[in-house]
Amino acid sequence: MTSKRTFRTAARVTVVAVLSAAMLVPMYIMVVNAFKPQQEILLSPLGIDFATASTEYLEAAWQSTSFPVVEGYAVSLFLVLACNAVAIGTAVPAAYAIARTPKLLFRILLMFFVAGMFVPAQIILVPAVFVLKSLGLMGTLPGLVLFMSATMIPFTLFVFSAYIRMLPRSLDEAASIDGAGRQRILWTIIFPLMRPIVATAFILNALGAWNDFVSPQLILGPGSEFRTITTGVYAAVSTYSTNYEIVFPTLLLAVAPILLIFVVMQRHIMGGLSAGAVKG
Repeated sequence: MTSKRTFRTAARVTVVAVLSAAMLVPMYIMVVNAFKPQQEILLSPLGIDFATASTEYLEAAWQSTSFPVVEGYAVSLFLVLACNAVAIGTAVPAAYAIARTPKLLFRILLMFFVAGMFVPAQIILVPAVFVLKSLGLMGTLPGLVLFMSATMIPFTLFVFSAYIRMLPRSLDEAASIDGAGRQRILWTIIFPLMRPIVATAFILNALGAWNDFVSPQLILGPGSEFRTITTGVYAAVSTYSTNYEIVFPTLLLAVAPILLIFVVMQRHIMGGLSAGAVKG
């Protein structure tokens, strides 16, 4: 029995290690090529010569006139904050109503929203473009915020409703006896207790908003004055050639902040998800 358990453990560790290594290959390629000249990238994309490696390509990407990286950071940060404000502000009262109402209709409503988690955003992007066009929001930041917020709401609502179910109903009943209405109970008693799961949802939504390339590229358009840090990579791509000395450093500059945030906050992410998974 001991040998079988040891074999199973070794097999699991091996599988996880292989999958992790495979997932890290694109990151490795991006990092090593961010410090190499164009010719060396084309000749040896997987290797790096530390004698010729230089940070001048990162500096050139940072100071590029075709795409101001600082402005890209500003637009991406605005999307992170605005989309989270809309998604969390919408999901909190909806999750409270669903979690505190035992009627079958509200359970069906929750399943309806949860089903949205399994629909890729790219599938509904084309119909959304027609809707935004009819509303006059195509090519605008408000239109992009509305679309990206809508894709965040299903997950946010799901984890919020699960977390609220974990909170005892006696809190609501005690506040109700003191004369508090449902809105006051939600925002003054329940919402402060939701800080762990709100932080978790905020960080995970921020990762999605920051890393999204397709939605900003299609909704804002390549000629828009507003470009996110991820769509700025297109500044180095032309019809007949690609300047990899700008592409890879820009990619590294794009993922570095959000990767750092994830590494620092991953403990809070797992803690919030574990707390919300007690009752589902």
